[in-house]
Amino acid sequence: MLNTVDATILKNWLHDGAEIALLDVREHGQYGESHLFYATPMAYSRLELEIARLVPRSLTRIVVYDDGVLGVAKCAAHRLASLGYVNTYVLMQGTRGWADAGFELFAGVNVPSKAFGELVEGHYHTPSIEARELARRLSAGEDIAVIDVRPFGEYLKMNIPGSRCCPNGELVYRIGDMVPDPATKIVLNCAGRTRSIIGAQTLINFGIPNRVYALENGTQGWYLNDLELEHGSKRRYQELSHALNMNTLAMRAGKLARRHGVRGVTGEKVSEWLRDPTRTTYLFDVRTPEEFAAGSLESAVHVPGGQLLQETDRRIAVRNARVVVFDGESVRAPTVASWLKQMGYDAFVLENGLSASLQGAAIVPFTLPEPTSISPEQVQRLLANTRCNVLDLRSSMDYRKGHIPGSVWSIRPHLPVPASGEQVTVLVTDDPGVARIAAYDLARAGARGCVALQGGFGAWKAAKLPIESTPDVPSDADCIDYLFFVHDRHDGNKEAARQYLAWETNLVKQLDQLERESFHPGLGGSA
Repeated sequence: MLNTVDATILKNWLHDGAEIALLDVREHGQYGESHLFYATPMAYSRLELEIARLVPRSLTRIVVYDDGVLGVAKCAAHRLASLGYVNTYVLMQGTRGWADAGFELFAGVNVPSKAFGELVEGHYHTPSIEARELARRLSAGEDIAVIDVRPFGEYLKMNIPGSRCCPNGELVYRIGDMVPDPATKIVLNCAGRTRSIIGAQTLINFGIPNRVYALENGTQGWYLNDLELEHGSKRRYQELSHALNMNTLAMRAGKLARRHGVRGVTGEKVSEWLRDPTRTTYLFDVRTPEEFAAGSLESAVHVPGGQLLQETDRRIAVRNARVVVFDGESVRAPTVASWLKQMGYDAFVLENGLSASLQGAAIVPFTLPEPTSISPEQVQRLLANTRCNVLDLRSSMDYRKGHIPGSVWSIRPHLPVPASGEQVTVLVTDDPGVARIAAYDLARAGARGCVALQGGFGAWKAAKLPIESTPDVPSDADCIDYLFFVHDRHDGNKEAARQYLAWETNLVKQLDQLERESFHPGLGGSA
C-alpha cells in the first residue's frame, strides 16, 4: 500500500517548518518543462545512485510525484520503501493535481536560486552594465576586468572576449590577486543573469574598493546585441600569490557571515549532528575540484561554492535541514554561508575547516549487483549472429550523435519488456551505476541474461567498430532526459535566448507569498 497526499496538504507541509524532501522522479526534460517550486530533480533512472546523498536519513518525510499519469512516482515510492525509506508519500495526480488545486508550476532548472537572484538585484540594487556599453568602454581602452563567474567547463564553450574565468565561489578568495588595482572596474558575467548578480553583489558585500557591475543578461545579452563571443578560451585564475594576507581575508569573510546570522560550529558538534537520527545535516566542501581530489573530510560532499548557490534544488533536497560548509582557509565557506542564510537555509561554517576533527557517518550509496561485462568484439559477434538486443542507456543526445548499429536507445522508465528466448541483452552506458539499475530492473521483469559492454561506448569507439548517427532518433518527444528549453539558447537561437531571459526575469512574479517570504535577501543589514 502506498501513502498518498493531496496538493493542499502538501502545500501546508512545505511550510510547516519540519523536514521534507519533495522529489520529482521524472526524467530531466520532463522535470524542466513543469515542476513544483521546491522540488528536487531525482530522476527515477538514477534513484539508487543519488538518494543516499540527497536524502541521507531514512526517516525523512518524502513526497514523490510525476504528472499523475506516467506511474513512475508509484514505482519510485515502492523502490524507496524497499530501500528503507519508511515515510514516503505519492502526490495524488502529480503536477496535474497541483495545478488543479490552484498552485503554480514552474519551468526550467535551478528555479529557487534564479528567483533568489532576481530578489537580490531588487533588494540591493546591484549595479549593472549593458553589453553595448561594456563593449564601447572596452574598445575605448578603459581599465576594466571582465570576470566570468561560471565553472571553467561552461566558460570554455563561450565567453566575453578578453574575460577570465573565476567561479563565484572563488571570487573573494582570488579577486585581490586577479585585480590588484582598486581603480580597475570589475564586470562579472555568466550566461544569463543569476550568477552575474550574485557575483557582483558578493564583491560589494565583501567591501572591495573597486567599482563592480553585473553584465546585464550575460553572454546571452552580448550575443543578442550582435557582439561576437569567444569560444575555447582557457584564461582563468592562477595560483594565489604570496602577497595576499589570508588572515585579513578570513577576518572580513567571518564578519560578513556573522552580519547575516551565520554561526560557526565545532567538528565535535557536527559529528554529533551527522549521527543524529532525528534531523538531517549536509556537509559540503566548497573548494575547487582539484583541492577536493587532493583530500577532504570523510563525511563531506563536494560542491564548489558558486554552484552550491546556483543549484540548491539539486544539492539540498531536504527542506529545513542543517547545512554546514567548509574550506581550507575560512574565506570561501563564510561567504557562501552568508548567501545560504539569506536563501532561508539553516547554514553554518565548520570551524577549522579542512583541519577539523570529525567522526560522522560517511554517505554510503546503495549498491546493486554488477552485471557481467563483455568486450566490444564479443558484442559484435553476437550482433552478427542476431543473438542479442543492445540497449543504449546513455543520454538521448549522445545516442543521436553516434551509437552501435542496431542498438536501441532506452531509459529506465521505458525499458522494454524482455523477449522470450535465449537472446542476451547488452547494456551500453558509460556509467556503471546505470547499468546496474537497468540489469536489476530487467532481471525482475524476466530477462534471462543481461550483460554490460565493457568500457562503455568509449571502448566500442576505441576498437574502431562501426558507428551510426541518427540526428532525429529518438524523436524530440521521446528525449525525456533532455530539456530543449534550456539548451536551445546556446545553439545560435536568438529567439530561444530572448524567451529564456524573459522567463528568468518573470520568476519572481510567479512566486506566491509563502515562497517569496522563504527568502531573506539583506538578512542582517549592511555593514
